[in-house]
Amino acid sequence: MKMGVFSNKISREELKPGDHVYSWRYAYIYAHHGIYIGEGKVIHFTQSQGGREISTGTVLDRIIFSSSPSEARNCPNCGDQSSRCGVICSCLDCFLADGDLYLFQYAVSPASFVAKPRGGTCTIAASDPSSEVLHRASHLLHNGFGVYHLFTNNCEDFAIYCKTGLLVITRISVGRSGQATSFLAAASAIISSPLRYLTTSFTGLTAVGYGMYCFSRLVSDIGVRRDVEKVAVERLVSASSGYQET
Repeated sequence: MKMGVFSNKISREELKPGDHVYSWRYAYIYAHHGIYIGEGKVIHFTQSQGGREISTGTVLDRIIFSSSPSEARNCPNCGDQSSRCGVICSCLDCFLADGDLYLFQYAVSPASFVAKPRGGTCTIAASDPSSEVLHRASHLLHNGFGVYHLFTNNCEDFAIYCKTGLLVITRISVGRSGQATSFLAAASAIISSPLRYLTTSFTGLTAVGYGMYCFSRLVSDIGVRRDVEKVAVERLVSASSGYQET
């Protein structure tokens, strides 16, 4: 297993049921996340239109979807999944879409978390036992995980919930996704920090910007945030169904 600052790559032989896995898409623009359930299968959450993995609602979708496996594959194991949406189960080959396999890390130290320059690869939060992880993933496969949203309810949010049972309880916020918080942290570091006025040198601006980026990522992590709550999957599904009916 190759675990380090820049890589969480893992071999298929090292996978265990309940692992949170991901694979980078389209030159590392984004990663698709899921829960490995054993026997070469992964449960994952896709954008609820045509089985797409993500959606931005902009012209960028044309670029991103050109790399999405869900619209082009007709797997002998999974069949044609292009018309499926929400929480689905795929074989590992379809999930990876010719990409490499990576293991999302839990219970990392704050120092290790900050040392990783890219979000969406680890969290300070601890994982629950694999039996609970598999129960949540299976329950959501049959009952859904709500409406997909790029920043508040995406594939990484799904996998992190399955692993931890934690939900963000405030509405004016990003979700649990490290990818989403990294994007917003980078934007904040560039345009929002008053510390940028303390220096005019390129080196100084870079140091200040990166420091703000790391701090924003850290305080937004699901293992640090205060606006989270442990929610049983049955309660989550029941609340979601009640909300949709109203």
